[in-house]
Amino acid sequence: MQPDISPQITAPAGGWAPVTRRQQIAAGVRDSFSAGLGIFPLGIALGLLVVQAGLPWWLAPALSLAAFAGSLDLLLVGMMATVTPLAAVATTALVINFRHVFYAFSFPLHLIRNPVAKAYAVYALIDEAYAVNASLSEAERSAPRTLAMQMACQTYWVGGGLAGVAVGAAMPAPVKGLEFALCALFTVLTLDAFRSRGQIPAVLLAGASVAVALAATPEVAMLTALLLFVGLLLARHALTARRPVAEAADA
Repeated sequence: MQPDISPQITAPAGGWAPVTRRQQIAAGVRDSFSAGLGIFPLGIALGLLVVQAGLPWWLAPALSLAAFAGSLDLLLVGMMATVTPLAAVATTALVINFRHVFYAFSFPLHLIRNPVAKAYAVYALIDEAYAVNASLSEAERSAPRTLAMQMACQTYWVGGGLAGVAVGAAMPAPVKGLEFALCALFTVLTLDAFRSRGQIPAVLLAGASVAVALAATPEVAMLTALLLFVGLLLARHALTARRPVAEAADA
């Protein structure tokens, strides 16, 4: 979502960037709105799952603050309800959240100078925050805008969890199907990022990586797909970097 905030300056990349710190914070909050439409319902699903699993209500906000990992939070509720061994919980968390290692390569952490603020940015680096940031040009990014967007996203998540607890306590029957919002949210964010960048080769490489991972290692498909996708991106970068050199040599 591209905010329309005045006054504005022309960004080097051709976009528009807020000028003052207050405008950057306002822009970050507005950036979060599109992701918030999916995060809040997911938070409600988390609260409902906590109540339906017979766990204490405070577990929803506790997970939202301690883990803040979306899909992992939803899985942790089921694992806690069934008293899953800690080794299995740790392995599941590693496989599911391993993708965040790759997010750090292109997330603008270098813009955040304050060590406490940078630590929070790392902690709050969720899929939605990464996808929203990916739709912005380099000139539009700033530390206040990034942090405001991440804080707003966590507010939606915590608020949704509390709302889900309240709804779950008031409803006599279980509610099923809300977890599909996670898949729908990722689809929308992917389409937004593709529409803003238009990287067709990257999309094709990602699709090929997922297909190979599902066929070769279905039990750890996400981890395999991420590793394969990174390898393909590095190979593509090497080829595109050599092309100008070869063209210059031929000339």
